[in-house]
Amino acid sequence: MNSQELRAVLSLATIYGLRMLGLFLILPVFAIYAKNLPDYTPVMAGLAIGVYGLAQALLQIPLGLLSDRIGRKPVIIGGLLVYALGSMTAALASTLHWIVIGRAIQGSGAVAAAIMALTADLTRENVRIRAMAIIGIGIGAAFMLSMFLGPILEHWIGISGIFWTTCVLAILGVLVTIFLVPQPKYLQIHRDAETIPAQFSAVLSKPDLLRAYFGIFTLQTLMTSLFLVVPLELQALNIPNRHHWYVYVPVMLLSAVGIIPLILLSERWHRMKNIILGSILTLAIAEGALIVLNKEVVTLATALLMYFIAFNVLEGSLPSLVAKLAPVSAKGTAMGIFASSQFLGAFCGGVVGGIVHHAFGQQAVFIMGSVIASLWFIAAYGMANPPALTNKMLRVGPINAFQAEQLSLRLRAVPGVVEAVVITEEELAYLKVDNAIFKQESLSEFTPEEYVITT
Repeated sequence: MNSQELRAVLSLATIYGLRMLGLFLILPVFAIYAKNLPDYTPVMAGLAIGVYGLAQALLQIPLGLLSDRIGRKPVIIGGLLVYALGSMTAALASTLHWIVIGRAIQGSGAVAAAIMALTADLTRENVRIRAMAIIGIGIGAAFMLSMFLGPILEHWIGISGIFWTTCVLAILGVLVTIFLVPQPKYLQIHRDAETIPAQFSAVLSKPDLLRAYFGIFTLQTLMTSLFLVVPLELQALNIPNRHHWYVYVPVMLLSAVGIIPLILLSERWHRMKNIILGSILTLAIAEGALIVLNKEVVTLATALLMYFIAFNVLEGSLPSLVAKLAPVSAKGTAMGIFASSQFLGAFCGGVVGGIVHHAFGQQAVFIMGSVIASLWFIAAYGMANPPALTNKMLRVGPINAFQAEQLSLRLRAVPGVVEAVVITEEELAYLKVDNAIFKQESLSEFTPEEYVITT
């Protein structure tokens, strides 16, 4: 990664991370704050937490497509300004209804797809996977940081102050976009990173991909509903709000360490199906454990640790599963639908969790989570263990349609190449290869080795 690419990636990771930090900061504290508002109901509190996800799910793909037409930076800057407006609306609100409106406006600044597209514009194919990983690490760091900062900031400046903070973070994102992010020389469609509507049927017709979309939807449903009641459980244990991070941060750190051997087992020894099923089952058990282990801080934290080890494994495994299962030239489209399913799950978790809390009480939310995770386990049980496939891109240079078809046929004949599609507009061949059979040198007759890129 050269200096310009590193500058671009770090700048874009900062923008994405600041935005997600602003969305996450209220998670560990909002359920307690909302109870003091005049129009409080658990349903309204859940809607306030999750409504941003509905706006994101509806708008992130259209705004990504808009960035193909008018440019990435105008969409990102516009989206961040909309996000700032939503933060201001929520900061000035004195009722849950206005906070819901503010959070919906926040979610309408859906710049995720545009940021990913700009990342692809500003990086070479051979460093793009590292660039996306850096952005992913930034999102994970933002979530962990929010568990620490949320309770402290709520004590110092209140929920209104947190929303004003998110407004400032959005403005900082605008400044980073204008002054630090390089301007791409030209816009290009990147099938490995962008959504292409013509490919929707291809990525919505494979049962195992549908299971993955349902999986990330369910995972986010469970996570959002969890934060409707866990802060209330900690409060019931007489832990001051500002000290809730004493529980959250150790749990997050230990869970991050705990997932390492499971991810290695999943990828290196090809046990992804077993790891995914085991993690789903652990989620179901952890949700059930939260019902009976909520009388002491240590036992509650233990149940949360179980939950977040499983959550983190699934959060890392499901995108990898989608990349393995998606048609070779439709990875970006599959990931776009995956992201929309993720945001929609956050919305449903807030709303459904709020309804269950209102109708049946706090403990019923954990029961709901255990039941949903059990249903997910049943749905996922029929999945095949994904083969050890890797996506690669091969730079082929300018060729016509006939040459592209001939090259595709020759590439498919290479041992270990499962799929091969040549896109003349991008001057790239997209390959999906079986790692157990494929040899890198087998492509030497097509192009120099340095032009073979693992994605």
